[in-house]
Amino acid sequence: MLVIRNGRVIDPASGLDAVCDVYLAAGRVAAVGANLDAPSSAAVFDATGMTVAPGFIDMHVHLREPGFEHAESIETGARAAAAGGFTSVCCMPNTSPVNDSATVTSYIIERAKQKSVVNIYPIGAITKGSKGEELAGIGAMVKAGAVAISDDGRPVMNSRVMRRAMELAKSHDIPVIDHCEDLNLSAGGDMHEGETSVRRGLRGIPSAAEDVMVARDILLAEVTGARFHVAHISTHHAVAMVAFAKKRGLKVSCEATPHHFVLADSDTAPYDSNYKMKPPLRGKHDVAAVLEGLVDGTVEVIATDHAPHAGSEKMQEFERCPFGITGLETAIGITLEELVHPGRITLRKMIELYTTGPARVMGLDRGTLTPGAPADVTIFDTATAWTYDVNKTQSKSKNSPFHGHTYKGGPVATIVAGRIVWQR
Repeated sequence: MLVIRNGRVIDPASGLDAVCDVYLAAGRVAAVGANLDAPSSAAVFDATGMTVAPGFIDMHVHLREPGFEHAESIETGARAAAAGGFTSVCCMPNTSPVNDSATVTSYIIERAKQKSVVNIYPIGAITKGSKGEELAGIGAMVKAGAVAISDDGRPVMNSRVMRRAMELAKSHDIPVIDHCEDLNLSAGGDMHEGETSVRRGLRGIPSAAEDVMVARDILLAEVTGARFHVAHISTHHAVAMVAFAKKRGLKVSCEATPHHFVLADSDTAPYDSNYKMKPPLRGKHDVAAVLEGLVDGTVEVIATDHAPHAGSEKMQEFERCPFGITGLETAIGITLEELVHPGRITLRKMIELYTTGPARVMGLDRGTLTPGAPADVTIFDTATAWTYDVNKTQSKSKNSPFHGHTYKGGPVATIVAGRIVWQR
């Protein structure tokens, strides 16, 4: 039993925004209100001056297990998530073997029960081996516990295969998540195609590589009636297309990552591999469009795309190193700095982007503090200054461009099933 007292409780799902108490018992939210009575045996957390929110959900994380435990494991990735204020994460299928069967899905779930301090929801592959050729055992994976399907960094280029995947996903009422990239247009590219790539002599990845696939998938979503979600949206045209699809009443959603709404290609340190990710950091007009999408509701989820890589792999020449950065432990700080403190969005809106938004897209019974809900809680403050140090990360990997940056406000405590699993 745990009582969280005197915090500003913001629960967008119920419309609550008030200084009050939250009583957690038997893994559930028992009561929310002012001056709650609780058994004397209940532990007390004084949240005076802090914000108490439903447990944050990150719907786009790479935990690397099985197969790449040298970069991250379910255990260390979960610890990093907890340190970032996340109580639930959805893990992508690009493991080894690929999560394209009920066997691998079940392994991830069982491993998470043994090693994870947060809730883990596997995302199954769309195609066998994520090769884009033959559909994976989608129905079996869903029965085993997969909550969505995606081939993530190896997007399905065959439109007929993607259509069939959407039809199957609709029958199972799960979303199709696509890393929208035309691999023929982006082949050989290392960063966004623009003035900066030309100046540095690096091959560029054009915005069109994302745009044409977003357009294709929206058309297929209209044909099939499936739930389609754009992963890590990064271009102004893609944001506009999602907004158009929403106005048409299609079941289309999208997410933005903190690095895509805070950094542009011109902000990167030359040839620093910590700035290499897919999609690449885009132009300033793209960053502005993503920010506007977060403000106007076109973008309804913030996800980190936490992609850890071992130092021996990431610290190579820019053209040779893999794409991806870590992001779990910096997400709240970046969001406060870039969106809340400048007044672009309210604190309630920020919490929606991390709770009700991803819960709705993924169909999860999380993201609320209403009595009876799972006792997952994120406690953070908006004022305390702290500096991110990759050498103190809970992740196995240190590939972040935000090392040494000081933020105003961040996570204070992470509570899963009524138990404090991380505390600042």
